[in-house]
Amino acid sequence: MKKINIVVMLMVFLFLACKHERPKPKSDEEVLAYKEPLVGVNKILVDRDSLRIAHYCKRKSLKMSLGKNGLWYRIEHIGKGDSAKYGMVASIKYKVSLLETGKVCYSSDSSGLKSFRIGKDDVESGLDIGIRMMREGDKALFILPPNLAYGLLGDEKCIPARSIIVYDVKLVKVSEK
Repeated sequence: MKKINIVVMLMVFLFLACKHERPKPKSDEEVLAYKEPLVGVNKILVDRDSLRIAHYCKRKSLKMSLGKNGLWYRIEHIGKGDSAKYGMVASIKYKVSLLETGKVCYSSDSSGLKSFRIGKDDVESGLDIGIRMMREGDKALFILPPNLAYGLLGDEKCIPARSIIVYDVKLVKVSEK
């Protein structure tokens, strides 16, 4: 009986604790006080990632372009098909590997073609951006910094936290549906 009373009291306490609302910032100045340091840290991380990618490209003698959005890319083969556009369904052959180790995490060889609606489905933002630069038959190499890939946490499967990933991609097909 004593254990039941303790459990009930604990549940009531937890219930009341969860209902408690956090105080909201009182002014825009307080919001900025929280925001500014986070923006600064994020900028430092993005700059470090870009430097790591630049060093990798130099070591591997890769001639890559850097988009204004932070995506590193190289179109390796020009196809003759339709251009990929927002809202279209893209089907790709791909290989995803980690920049630092080269370990292959995912591949269409093992899981088949990947299809997604450009600009609308839940794929890495860097992949979505890169596909929009392609047309059917194009082959490309994309290097996605964490902010355009899986972010701070990774995918909690094969891709560790804050990983830079390399996408080797061929755009097989684009269609309206």
